[in-house]
This record gives sequence, structure tokens and C-alpha cells, in this order.
Amino acid sequence: MNPGDQHPDAPAAQPVRSDVERNRGRILAAARTVFGRDGLGASMASVARETGVGIATVFRHFPTKEALVAAVFADRMDAYADAVATAVVDPDPWHGFTGYVEAACAMQAADNGFADVLTMTFPTAKAMEERRNEAYEGMVELIGRAKATGRLRADFDPSDLVLLHMANLGVVKACGDAAPDAWRRVVALMIQSFEAPARAPLPSSPEHDALYKAMLRTAPAGNTAQKPDQNS
Repeated sequence: MNPGDQHPDAPAAQPVRSDVERNRGRILAAARTVFGRDGLGASMASVARETGVGIATVFRHFPTKEALVAAVFADRMDAYADAVATAVVDPDPWHGFTGYVEAACAMQAADNGFADVLTMTFPTAKAMEERRNEAYEGMVELIGRAKATGRLRADFDPSDLVLLHMANLGVVKACGDAAPDAWRRVVALMIQSFEAPARAPLPSSPEHDALYKAMLRTAPAGNTAQKPDQNS
């Protein structure tokens, strides 16, 4: 055997790594399709079927559903955080605020999975939650600036954005393909209700801890199917 030749008993590491990466990519692509079509209520088994692999293969790459959701929507959460960052530096805070609301709701309308993501929280998906928290802090700053201009009603609370996304989610899912642009009217109505002067005071906003629990309760369980013992 030549010095540069690989020992016949040595493992073929590179092909194995290539197969692993290829399978991971296929699972992510399938999950984007499934979650984008069916929302986060879709099961890990449905992702496996879309991929054309056994469910054990999906679990080897993504031990929990939260891990899969975080990987699938990392780029969209980045885009969401970027939309907030763009809004914050807008020289007109009211324009920045309304532009953010329209952009975020459009993201929900374009992707059923991301529509769910914006109304849920994923404690174990650290990177995604960090981006969400970063976006939240930017929005708190923007809300304060928009109020200071006198354009945003004084009793607007950051939790109202969560309620807005929950309402938009309901419209998007209820109307579906039958009236795909209905969300635009709802968002326009909401934006007009946010603008000062307010016609009447609002009821109290929900407690932030209670709203967090609601977002946590609607998030997908870490594992929605039992892991098989065999490999696939």
C-alpha cells in the first residue's frame, strides 16, 4: 500500500459527513414546505414523509420539534429582527412603526409557519429567542419615540403587538386562499386605531406574564412523536 493510500479498514469519514449534511438539508427543505403549508401544528412524522426518510432520521438531526422549528425559521426571525432595526432608525418614528407593523404582518401572511412563530415562544431555542428579545427591545424604543411625536396613542402597550399578531394569524388562517389579502384591511384598521388622538381609553392590557404563558401554551411540544428505537 502506498504511503498516501487510505487503510482499507479506515472509515470513509467525508462521504458520511456529506450524507449527513445532505439529509439535514433535505429535512429542512421539507420542514419549510410542511410548516409553510400547514403551520406549526404539523407533526414531525409529516416532515419525515415529506422528506422521504424514516422519522428516526429526522430525530437524529433534530431531537425536538423546537430544534427543528428554530433551524427552519432562523432566517425569517433574522429578517423580522432586521425589520425592527430598520424601523428604529427611520427618521420618522410613526412611519417606522407603521412600516414595521405592515412588514411583520406581511411575513405572517406569506408563511403559515412563521405566522405561528410570531405568536409563540420557544424557551429552549436560545438563538431564536435572543433575536426575538433583541427585536422586542428595539420595538420598545420605537414605541417610545412614536409616542413622543404625538402620533401613537399614549396608552399603547408593547403587548398590543403580540395581540395584533395573534389577530392577524387568525385572519390569515381563516381566510386562506379564498381571501388572501383580507389581512391588509385588518392591519390598516388596527394601525388607524393605534393613532392619536385616541377616541376612548382602552381596557387594561393583559399582564405580560399571562401573555407569555399564552405564547408558551400555544408553542409546539418539544417532541410530538415518540422516538423510534431503530435507525432509518
